[in-house]
Amino acid sequence: MSQPVRIPSDVDREDRVIGPLTARQLLIVSVTGIVLYATYTATRSFVPLVVFLIVAIPIGATAALLALGQRDGVTLDRLALAALRQRMSPQHRVAAPEGIHAVPEWLGDNSTPSLGALRLPAEAVADTGVIDLGKDGLAVVAVCSTVNFSLRTHTEQESLVASFGRYLHSLTAPVQVLVRTERLDLSGQIAELREQAGGLPHPALEQAAYEHAEYLEQLGRATELLRRQVLLILREPLFTAAPSDGLGVSPLTALIAKRKASKQAGAVDEAAQRAAETRLARRLGEAAELLSPAGIVVTPLDAGQATGLLAAACDPDSLIPPNIGLAGSDDVITTVSDWDDDAEDPDDYDTVGRHHQ
Repeated sequence: MSQPVRIPSDVDREDRVIGPLTARQLLIVSVTGIVLYATYTATRSFVPLVVFLIVAIPIGATAALLALGQRDGVTLDRLALAALRQRMSPQHRVAAPEGIHAVPEWLGDNSTPSLGALRLPAEAVADTGVIDLGKDGLAVVAVCSTVNFSLRTHTEQESLVASFGRYLHSLTAPVQVLVRTERLDLSGQIAELREQAGGLPHPALEQAAYEHAEYLEQLGRATELLRRQVLLILREPLFTAAPSDGLGVSPLTALIAKRKASKQAGAVDEAAQRAAETRLARRLGEAAELLSPAGIVVTPLDAGQATGLLAAACDPDSLIPPNIGLAGSDDVITTVSDWDDDAEDPDDYDTVGRHHQ
């Protein structure tokens, strides 16, 4: 009889090479120590030891802090590298998949900010909600319901863990479980409460509805309301290497498939895209079936919801719910705006609603 095995929560932890040090930490500490020792050997004949220690101790302490320190689960050396990369990269991003055009000479270098092309991994969202990642394949996003694990008994908790473990054991391709937090806007619920309160059958219910709407409005003014969302993200490449045996894909087959994908990245045929969509649909159905015994409901996002999710990820502080009706970056806006009351002829406006002077 097989015994239940608990799944560790630190499966992504880096391997320790010597004691508690990983290979990356050992490399940082070793290189710093070798450089400091070589500098001391080369300068000890004319630099006093005290002077050398005044310079070497801060350098060594900084290297040890970068190698061993962490913040929010990310090592400090990676945070420092990310901060340096962000500092040196352009601070203003524009939607320019064709690249940034040269700035006219008459503008000058000091009057224009440094611009960089905004490169998004998603190129399009299909009507079925499948996200086109270009040469990287396709992806689909589904919302997962939550389960109150702490209120369950020990036997129920083991059953939930076993159900989730069966899903993990069934995986043949990588998946991502994303827990995101976003701002919550209750203005719609408050307006609906006040609108429906007048039609309630009893005056006490009407008064309770108005009081609850007032409470929600005060709650929104007093604190920043947040909501948590659990997403299951499945990704599928356009070209896969079929395993030649039951042990998986051989390295040679994987290399051939990778080269084939790179050669055909410029012209992806529809057959490969349909096959990838079929594999995504099958994997999503398997996830919904295997997670249902744990009480987790998997609901795939449609095109509008997937578009809104991508837009919210790019602008997490926005409270405007984006939808599929929004114009894309390459769409021409033809709606006439009423920004200028003096212009009465629609021909006085261009395609983006600006009035011709």
